[in-house]
Parts: sequence; structure tokens; C-alpha cells
Amino acid sequence: MTFKRISTGKKGEEIAASFLRSQGYDIIEKNFRTRHGEIDIIADDGYISFIEVRSVNSKAFGLPEQSIDRRKQDQITKTALMYIKLKKLENKNCKFDVVSVEDVDSNSPKIKLIKNAFELNERYKY
Repeated sequence: MTFKRISTGKKGEEIAASFLRSQGYDIIEKNFRTRHGEIDIIADDGYISFIEVRSVNSKAFGLPEQSIDRRKQDQITKTALMYIKLKKLENKNCKFDVVSVEDVDSNSPKIKLIKNAFELNERYKY
């Protein structure tokens, strides 16, 4: 991964966290990592929300949220389940959201929150 892509991703995550706070989300944790993968932001908005952030400066390859394929959803799901077990949150309601940030380096990036972007894959259980 290039330095520019890493920089764009980090800046997008900062923009997303600020936006989520303005929408009433309480940020619990950022960049939670396991052997299965990483969850960009974990927040509380009445649910435990596992949030994937996708950031771009160009739409040359499509919308940022379009890059979250089934493999990525499975990776996020497995990581979320590990977090739920680790924090003993089995009785809490959880969901998977996506924040899409376009034109990250501009003065007015376009931010889109997609609530309940995907569901827990039935293959994975607590």
C-alpha cells in the first residue's frame, strides 16, 4: 500500500469519526485489530456499531462503498464477533455501518453514512 493511500485512509477515518460524533455516535474504539482483520471504528448509537470507512480522492474506480465485497464483509464480521466475545457484549444489539468519504483532500469532502450496510453472515455465530 502506498503512503498516499494510507494517508487518504487515515484522513478519511478522522473525517468519519468527527461526522459520526455529530450524528450522535459515541466512539468506543478505533482500529480494532485481530488476526482476522480490522474494524475502523466501533461506536455506540444505541447499538454497538461496527463501522467500515472507505475514503477516496477520485471516483475513477467507482464509489468508495462499492469496494466492500463479500470477502471484506466476512472479515469485518469475524473481527466483530471476536470483539463481542472479548468485551462480553453477546446481549447487545449490533449492526454494521459504512461511512463513505469522497474528495478527502478537499475543503468540503462528501460524507455518506450507510446504516445497516450489511448483515451478519449466518455462517458465523457467537
